Amino acid sequence: MTVEEGEPLVCRACKQKPYAFERARSYGVYEGPLVRAILLLKWERMEPLGDWFAGRLAEMVKQESGQLATDVVVPVPLHRNRERQRGYNQASLISKSLARKLGLPHKAVLLMRTRPRPDKQVLTLQERWESVRGAFATRPGSQVDNKRVLLVDDVMTTGATLSLDACAKALLESGAKSVLALTVARAARNPLPVPDSGNL
Repeated sequence: MTVEEGEPLVCRACKQKPYAFERARSYGVYEGPLVRAILLLKWERMEPLGDWFAGRLAEMVKQESGQLATDVVVPVPLHRNRERQRGYNQASLISKSLARKLGLPHKAVLLMRTRPRPDKQVLTLQERWESVRGAFATRPGSQVDNKRVLLVDDVMTTGATLSLDACAKALLESGAKSVLALTVARAARNPLPVPDSGNL
């Protein structure tokens, strides 16, 4: 595929628009040193890494201000049991710093995960869809009417993409104007499974 200079790269899945989020952007590919850095943030709470990631994402948002205009920053939530066990949500460590750098409100409590991820370690694509369907909701009283939401997570893998989609659906159903997804890294192979259409 030939891409004109200045033209954004858009994957096949995004062109088909099967997802509730309007578009998704990632800072880099999930490999090498970026994997190690993300795992340190996720399991060791290396908060300076969260701030560094937020800086890179903020640069992306500012460079694509016309495409990534938003009103509020929201992290993908963990289920309360998982967050209690870990002690923090790594997506929030990134999104809070990102909101500060962009001068936007940070609303970590706007979304909640109502159903935990299955204990099974390896899920089929169908099981992944089922595990996130209806698993996210906005909190009662949340104000999202006509808001353009920037939804933040650490990594975009197949499963994480489905969570981003489920979060976006919950936000749109509550009145959000649009949802943009932003992650630090994206899996190199097929992170965006197209519903009912097989491989990308």
